[in-house]
Amino acid sequence: MTTRPTPQKLKALSPSQIIPNPENPRLVFRQEEMESLMLSIDKHGIQVPITVYEDGNHYVLIDGERRWRCASKLNLKAVPAIIQDKPTELQNLVLMYNIHALREQWDYYTIASKLQRIIELYQTENGLAPNEITLSELTGLSRGAIRRCQLLLGLPDRFKEMLLVELEKPKSQQRLSEDFFIEMEKALKTVVRRLPVYQGRIDTIRDTLVTKFKNNIITAVTDFRQLSKIATAVDTFGVAQKQAAKTLDQIFDPAQKVGIKEAYSAAVEFEYVERKALRYVENLSDFLEEIDSDEEVDKLDDVFISKLRALYEHIGKLLGE
Repeated sequence: MTTRPTPQKLKALSPSQIIPNPENPRLVFRQEEMESLMLSIDKHGIQVPITVYEDGNHYVLIDGERRWRCASKLNLKAVPAIIQDKPTELQNLVLMYNIHALREQWDYYTIASKLQRIIELYQTENGLAPNEITLSELTGLSRGAIRRCQLLLGLPDRFKEMLLVELEKPKSQQRLSEDFFIEMEKALKTVVRRLPVYQGRIDTIRDTLVTKFKNNIITAVTDFRQLSKIATAVDTFGVAQKQAAKTLDQIFDPAQKVGIKEAYSAAVEFEYVERKALRYVENLSDFLEEIDSDEEVDKLDDVFISKLRALYEHIGKLLGE
């Protein structure tokens, strides 16, 4: 297990003495956020020191690149800096991850960009690849966050480029967001696992789904969860693979203006609603079986009794009794 370098001393450094860290996972510096920080620094100064290590004639940033960029633009003569021992490459990456895990949530793509490098360095130093638990301990990330990062790492380059363009925008203006690609990839993994026939077409399918989302045929990021349900119905409800594939083909066909919601509703929604109703019926049945005396019946709420009678009458009509 790697250890953190120990803090050394606090010193005022000229911004010109400092260079950015080539291993910094942060890829995007949104203009709106930078302008807000620059106004704050201009008014109040830098309240939290940056962290650096000495390397030849320069100091390399470990933490505080946004503050350093703002200080440079404001032509500040000095910035407060904590100078640490020069770390190994793995220590360098791990330290930056842990600093930001405590202070703010990076974009998942930012996290993913260097996560693979951490895996490689750890394997070199320790002779085996880290599992999710070890990665979580190293980086301070949750295991769920690590899985989301790995989904983004598996995207084709053209989608990574799309995502980077979106990440430059304020969060409220992002459409093809990290959440979109994460939900899409999770759903497609389920589809391929249940119906392997789609594996060879997966890249073309991605293009179709992105286009349909842009054109509002797929209306929400969460629709992809229903895509997973269509594939899962093959085993869960005994839906035939041909039937499920026919439904999925409508969604994956760029010529058909069929979204996920419509296809889900037509194909398997009733089965899922029926299963949900079954759980309610079983719970109600268990509750009623526990009532074994007139005294307990008398404790039942009048509204509950009324609803129970209405349900009894409805069941009778439904069954033709």
